[in-house]
Amino acid sequence: MTCAAFPGSGQSLVDGYGRHVSYLRVSVTDRCDLRCTYCMSEQMTFLPRRDLLTLEELDRLCSAFVERGVRRIRLTGGEPLVRRDVIRLLESLSRHLDTGTLDELTLTTNGTMLAHRARDLAACGVRRINVSLDTLDPDRYRAVTRRGDLSVVLDGLDAAQAAGLAVKLNVVALRDVNEDELEDLVRFAHGRGMDLTLIEVMPLGDTGHDRATRFLPLDEVRRRLSRSLTLDPLAYRSAGPARYVRVAETGGRLGFITPLTHNFCEGCNRVRVTCAGTLYTCLGHEEGRDLRAALRGSEADGLLQAAIDDAIARKPKGHDFVADRISAPAVARHMSVTGG
Repeated sequence: MTCAAFPGSGQSLVDGYGRHVSYLRVSVTDRCDLRCTYCMSEQMTFLPRRDLLTLEELDRLCSAFVERGVRRIRLTGGEPLVRRDVIRLLESLSRHLDTGTLDELTLTTNGTMLAHRARDLAACGVRRINVSLDTLDPDRYRAVTRRGDLSVVLDGLDAAQAAGLAVKLNVVALRDVNEDELEDLVRFAHGRGMDLTLIEVMPLGDTGHDRATRFLPLDEVRRRLSRSLTLDPLAYRSAGPARYVRVAETGGRLGFITPLTHNFCEGCNRVRVTCAGTLYTCLGHEEGRDLRAALRGSEADGLLQAAIDDAIARKPKGHDFVADRISAPAVARHMSVTGG
C-alpha cells in the first residue's frame, strides 16, 4: 500500500498545543519478574495472553508511528525481556534504523535478564538502555522488589557494558527507604561511566503502600546533594522529561524527573501504547484510544492511522499528578500496564 492510501500519511504528529510527537514508548507485556513496592501490588492480576498484541501487531503499530515521524521507540513493560521472542521484535524493528527513518531503538529494563540478553540487544541495533535500580544494598533491594537478587542485576550491568551498551540508571527516590544512599548511587553510576536519573514516585495504581509516606520531593534531594556535590546545570536534553546537571566531582550527568513538584508537560513529545494496544497520550490521564481494534479490523493501515490522529488531537495539555493528593492513585492503572 502506498503512503497516500491512508489518512495523515507522511504528516508528522502534532497535538492541539503544537507539540510534535516524536517519541513512542511501547509496553510489550504487563508481566514482570519483580514486584516493586512503588509500582505493583504483591498479588497482581495480569492480562490474559490472548489480549496482548502479537509481535507482528507490535511491529506494524510501531512502523505506523515511524511513518508519521516518530524518531525514537522505547520498549517497556512490565519487564520487556520476559516477553517470549521480544528479541525477534527488536530485530524486525531495527530495519528502521538501517533506513534512517528511526534514530533510536531502546528499552527500559529491571536488569534481571541482561546477563543473558545484552549481546542480543546490541546485535539488534540497541545502543543504550535504562536500568531501574533503586538501591545498592542487597537486603534493601530484596525488600523494595519483594523478591529480587541484587547480584543478578549487577552482573547484568557488567554484561551490558561489555556488549557496548550505554547504560543509564533510573532511581526512584523514596523517603525512609533509599534517601540515605542517593549520593552513593550517583557516585556508583558515574564511576562506571553511566548517567543516572532520579525520579519522584508516581501515583499510578494501588500498590498496597501509602505513597505519601514514601514521596520525596527532588528539590529536597537536590539541596542535600548540593552539600557535598557541585551540580552545574546543563542545556543537554534527552528524549525524555529529565532535566540534567553535571556533577563536577564525578564528571557525570545527573537527571531529575519531577512529575509532582515541577510539571514538565509543556514540552511533552511522548505517547505510550500498552501491551494490549491502548494508546495513552498522557501518563497521568485515564482516557486512552483502542488501537488493537483498528489493527485487527483491517489489513490496511487506514483505520489505525485515523485512530492515532484522533488520539493525538485529544492529547491533554498536562497531567493530573498533584503532590498533596499522592496518597490515592491519580489513575487506577498500574505503571506496568501503561509502560514505564
